Amino acid sequence: MQDVPDPVRSKIANLPESPGVYLWKDAAGKILYVGKAKRLRSRVRNYYSGDHIESVKTRALMRQVADFETIVVPSEPHALILEANLIKEHHPKFNIALRDDKSYPYIRVTVHEPFPRIFVTRQLVNDGSRYFGPYTDVGAMRRALNVVKRIFTVRSCNYDMPKEVPERPCLDHYIGRCKAPCVVLQTEEDYRAMIDEVVLFLSGRAEEVTRRVRARMDEASQNLDFERAGELRDALKHLERMEEPTIVVKLEGGSTDVIGYARDGDDACVTILRIRDGKLLARDHNFVENVTGEEDATVLSTYLARTYLPSSERAPELLVPFDFEDRDILEAALQTTKVRAPQRGPRRDLLGLAEQNARHLLEELKLNSMEADERAADPVYELQRELGLQRVPRAFVCFDISTTQGTDTVGSCVWFENGRPKRAEYRKFKIKTVQGTDDFASMREVVSRYLTRRLEEQKPLPDLIVIDGGKGQLGVAQSVLESLGLSRIPLLSLAKREEDIFMSGRSEPLRLARRSPALRLLQRSRDEAHRFAVTYNRKRRTMRTITSELLKVPGIGPTKRRALLQAFGSVQGVRDASEADIAKLPGFTGASARRLLVALGALSALEPAPQQN
Repeated sequence: MQDVPDPVRSKIANLPESPGVYLWKDAAGKILYVGKAKRLRSRVRNYYSGDHIESVKTRALMRQVADFETIVVPSEPHALILEANLIKEHHPKFNIALRDDKSYPYIRVTVHEPFPRIFVTRQLVNDGSRYFGPYTDVGAMRRALNVVKRIFTVRSCNYDMPKEVPERPCLDHYIGRCKAPCVVLQTEEDYRAMIDEVVLFLSGRAEEVTRRVRARMDEASQNLDFERAGELRDALKHLERMEEPTIVVKLEGGSTDVIGYARDGDDACVTILRIRDGKLLARDHNFVENVTGEEDATVLSTYLARTYLPSSERAPELLVPFDFEDRDILEAALQTTKVRAPQRGPRRDLLGLAEQNARHLLEELKLNSMEADERAADPVYELQRELGLQRVPRAFVCFDISTTQGTDTVGSCVWFENGRPKRAEYRKFKIKTVQGTDDFASMREVVSRYLTRRLEEQKPLPDLIVIDGGKGQLGVAQSVLESLGLSRIPLLSLAKREEDIFMSGRSEPLRLARRSPALRLLQRSRDEAHRFAVTYNRKRRTMRTITSELLKVPGIGPTKRRALLQAFGSVQGVRDASEADIAKLPGFTGASARRLLVALGALSALEPAPQQN
């Protein structure tokens, strides 16, 4: 190991091969990064091997490291939990950042008290209370609390009952919002039964609460307690309105948490759909930052460990969009929750719904930060997922070459933005350095000229480059990117016959489903680049044919050729024109017009000139 600070070198040799957490520190002792390890010594030593040399973020981290600290734990699940807690406490700048990690509110039910209270809090205290949340949609939380207050007569006071009690009931009792357990007008048993129903309601089991309220209403009616029956009837109406949410899907068990994931460069969004008894009750989300260079699996694992694992409101089943390395460890830490990554069926459809929500929220973030002029279409995100790109290819270009038997070779570049062509950014190229038919050399020239010009003019570069061709064209374009220092831009080529997708760094081609929106978007860009190139090639060929014929005519220089082509469009148009029409053009006379038509074979030299009036 080279360039290892002395404090680090002396510690590494004595590290155990045990699960634990390591904390990288700078010279001032500030924690830069917190990570977990299955085997501490192997993991820490890897930072000074070549395994991380390609990660820009890791190289920047290791340049600042002066020391480190480790904490040994009994197992990997313990390491996962400890890592999440240490990150929340220290907020190291090199760790993935969850935006507003601690700011979301919860509904707290103090079930450990004889007469429990219900209120909003942003701090979790391990005192036996039940917490519902976190609520990223504060409006939804407020609506839930309002429903609780209308249906249930929960006390709003802060007395430590039964130790502290007032002399008389408060206003809530007189307006029907509380039954005054503080002055023993409601028994502890009756109050506790009501709190149990509140907990059921907040847990998403409104059907069971409805059934209980209806049974008590019928009992009160039979006992001729019509006032109580009327109160329960009003509560029942509010509950039935809460039953209106549509059934999403009937799954085995009926209660599921579904994770959606979307990423665009250094930003990502993770959503969670909370489905209880087949009903979609809530959607929470987190924006994740500082993810450059991180794999999607790492980002998802970090979110689950730091946000989902501490949550008290977990379903028996958790659906994730893809597998990740720490899945078994997370499942062991969750204990009662089964983690699944379905590939098809109703559960996969739910993942698609969650992903759509994540994309929508990430797009709103981009729009609000003025990084995008308009919302990207779904096929753009599909293309990102299918190709495994870290950044959404909002802007991508496609290159094509067109030639006619080695002559009039031209290139084209079309620009697609948010899944739609942006014709103002189209570019065409006349090949200058290649003689004959050489698609590879022509592609090299076109890609090099285009990117060099963009760099010189400091214009935005595309998020993805598409080449019409196979491995050969891909290799040529890759060499251009490397020479310009642009290897970070993803590059692919699309072969026409089998629609194989070749990507730099992959030995095997990628084949997408024929109906894939991502493949159709690539085909559309390829076809548009081909159309644009062929059109330019035909124009060049036509211009060359016209020019070559006019070059043979004595006395017709560049200025007159240009005037003829602008007036008549082609050699045939000149042939069809009359002497008088040609004579009207600047630089022409009747005699010169006649000589031109004779030279083009449109007029016999023996044919008499028209009589002048």
